[in-house]
Amino acid sequence: MQGRGIHKAMLLLVAGLVMGSLPSFAVVFVQCPGDTNHNAQLDPGETWPANQKCKHLSAGDGFIAMADGHLQYTFGFSDLTGIAQDQAANKGVLAANFPAPTITVDEGDTFYLSLSNVGMMMRPDLFDPHSVHWHGFPDASAIFDGVPDSSATINMGATFTYFYHVVEPGTYMYHCHVEATEHMQMGMLGNLFVRPRQNHEAPRGTCFDETTGGVAPCTTFAYNDVNGSTGYDVDTPIQLSSFDSVFHDQHLGVQPLPFYFMKDDYAMLNGRGYPDTANVAALPPPVDENGDPANATQYNPAGTQSQPISAKVTATVGQKVLLRLSNLSVTRFFSVGVLGLPMKVVGWNARILRGPDPDGPGALLGADLSYGTDSVTLGGGESADVLLDTAGVADGTYFLYAKDLNYLSNRDDDFGGMMTEIAIEPYI
Repeated sequence: MQGRGIHKAMLLLVAGLVMGSLPSFAVVFVQCPGDTNHNAQLDPGETWPANQKCKHLSAGDGFIAMADGHLQYTFGFSDLTGIAQDQAANKGVLAANFPAPTITVDEGDTFYLSLSNVGMMMRPDLFDPHSVHWHGFPDASAIFDGVPDSSATINMGATFTYFYHVVEPGTYMYHCHVEATEHMQMGMLGNLFVRPRQNHEAPRGTCFDETTGGVAPCTTFAYNDVNGSTGYDVDTPIQLSSFDSVFHDQHLGVQPLPFYFMKDDYAMLNGRGYPDTANVAALPPPVDENGDPANATQYNPAGTQSQPISAKVTATVGQKVLLRLSNLSVTRFFSVGVLGLPMKVVGWNARILRGPDPDGPGALLGADLSYGTDSVTLGGGESADVLLDTAGVADGTYFLYAKDLNYLSNRDDDFGGMMTEIAIEPYI
C-alpha cells in the first residue's frame, strides 16, 4: 500500500522513543476511593465504600483478525483493571479489543471509570483525544457524558476518571464520541448493561430449577418488573456491528479516508463473523494474512487476545435466555432473528416495555407492552432485551442470524458474517 515502507520506518523510530520513555506516563492516575495502589481492583487490605465499582481502560489502537483471515487495523479500548499504575500505559499499547471490554454494574452502584489515552502506535502522526460516552445514560453532570462539545476528552498521555451514580437498569452500550463516525467505525464500541435491584429482593416469577428440571422462582431479571415477567436463567450480551475494510486499510496506509463512500463489508456479532462467533474461547492473537510469525510482534507485541468475547449462547432445555442486543454500527440497520425459538421483546433502549394502565387490575405494573416476534430490527444506538423460552423445545443447535442475507458473509466469503449458534443442551 502506498507509503507503507516509509510508514513502517517511522513506526519503528517512534516506537523506540515511546517505549523507552514509558515511565514518564506518570499522568496515568487511577481515581477510586479506597484503592490504595491505584489499580482499580479491590485488593486484600483495602476497604471500599459499599456498592462501589471501579475500572481502568486504555484507549489506543491495535489489530483484529476477521473470519476470512484478513487483518484489520482498529482503534479500541482494553482493560487495564488490576494492572499496576506504572505499568498500565505499557500494557495498553497496541492492545485494543473489539468489541471493547464488557462493563457490568448494578443499579445503585457508584462507578468510577478511569480512561488512559496511550496513543496510536501505528499512526504516530495522529494525536486524537478520546472519551467514553455511556449511550443512553442520564448523567448527573455533562462533564462525564463524553461528547466533546460539552464534556471532557482525554488527550494522549493523560487519564480522566468518569463518575456515574447508576440509577437505571437495562441494556446500554458505550463508545468514543470524539470524531464519532471515524472512531466508532474503527472499533471503539463496547457492551454495557446494568442489573436491576430486584435481583437482590424476594424471588418472583418462574424460571428453571437446575436441581429438579422443573420450575423455580426467578432470581435474576432484566428490569424491576414487580411480577417476574423479565426473569431469566442465563443472559448473553451481543453487539451488532460492521466494518468497512477499505476504510480500515486506508487508515493503516495513511491515506485519505473515504467517509463518503463508506460501505461496510464485514458484519459481526461481538466483533466476530461466523464461524468465529460460535467459538467460546478468545481468538488467537492476530498476525498478518500469511500467518508469518516474524510479523506477529509488529502487529501485537504483547500477544494480546484482541477478540476475547464469544457470541455463542448456551442453555439447558427449560431455561429462559436473555439476549442483550445492541447496535453501534455507524452505517447500517440490522434485523436479526432466531430459527425455531420464540422471541419475546421485554425491553427497548434500556427501558422495560410497560405503559400506563390506571384503571385496570395491573395499575401497579402498567400495561404490558412486551411482544412476541420472529425478528428484531435495530438502528445505530438502539438496544433490545429479548427473552427466549426453551421450555418444551427440542435440544440441539439453533441459529441467531441476520435476516438481511447479504450480511451472512465475511467480505467476499459466503456462509459467515452476522450469525451465531444457540446450543440448547438436554437436561441431565
